[in-house]
Order: sequence, then C-alpha cells, then structure tokens
Amino acid sequence: MKLWPGWLVVLAAACTTGSTTARSTTTATESNAIVIRVIDGDTIDAKVNGVETRIRLIGIDTPETKKKNTPIQCYGPEASAYTTSLLPADTPIRIERDVVGRDDYGRLLGYIYRTADNLFVNLDIVRQGYARVLTIAPNDTLSSGFVEAARAAEANNQGLWAACSG
Repeated sequence: MKLWPGWLVVLAAACTTGSTTARSTTTATESNAIVIRVIDGDTIDAKVNGVETRIRLIGIDTPETKKKNTPIQCYGPEASAYTTSLLPADTPIRIERDVVGRDDYGRLLGYIYRTADNLFVNLDIVRQGYARVLTIAPNDTLSSGFVEAARAAEANNQGLWAACSG
C-alpha cells in the first residue's frame, strides 16, 4: 500500500466547532469518525465528535444521482453503490484534511480512510473507475495520485470509462 505524506492534517474532533489541531498521520490507523450513511458516490454523512457532519470527498467527482434539477448521470447509481459497499453505516473512518476545510455548501472536505484496513477510499473510488478527478486548489495535495489512478482506470476501460461515452 502506498503511504501518503505525513504532513497532512488530521481532522480533529474540534474542527466541527471551528478550532484546529494538527498531528502527523503517516502510520495512524485510529478513527476520528463513524459513517452514518452514504449520500452518493462522493459524499457521506459521518458522526464526528458526536455531531452528524456532511463530508465531501476531496479530489474526486462521481456522476450525480441526487443533485436538484439534474438527471441521474451515467454510472451514478453504480458509484453510489460502490461507495456504500466501502463505507456501510457504522464503519470507523479517519478523515484527513487538506488546506481548505469546508466547501461553499458547508460540507467538510476530507480524504477518507477506512480504519479497519487503512483503505484510502477517495483513491480507491477513482482507481476502480467510479469517479473522475476533481482538483480544486488549494486542496490539491494528493491530486497527482488521483490523476494517475484515473488514467489507469480509463486505459483499462474500467467502470464509467467503459459504460459512459463522452
């Protein structure tokens, strides 16, 4: 398994109230949240410090399934189902942050690791062909890994790359 840089900042439980705490996580496997539900392929709800929090996975974009005034997109249901298979309710996770903590919709932005096996969920979703890369600076620390995984999935005609034209 590829280890990511240890200088990423872990979401501290206090982040939901606005304060921050930084610590290295190169080999950390402890959880700092529990999955409540998967909303769609790139968004989940989790309990962080006892508070239900909506989390948008950094660096990826899965096809839409629940966006208002937008039809269900090709491979959207499959992406949502895949994320649900990775993160069923009550799954302990570790959320790591990048530079910007929340998006314009108030969602926490995070890199998600399943603590049972340290699976980097964001990367796995791209690697398996369920998402395209979405890089929004300054939250681009791990973007090169996402780009590499997406290129491989496309070259192997995996997931949405096989199912969706254009």
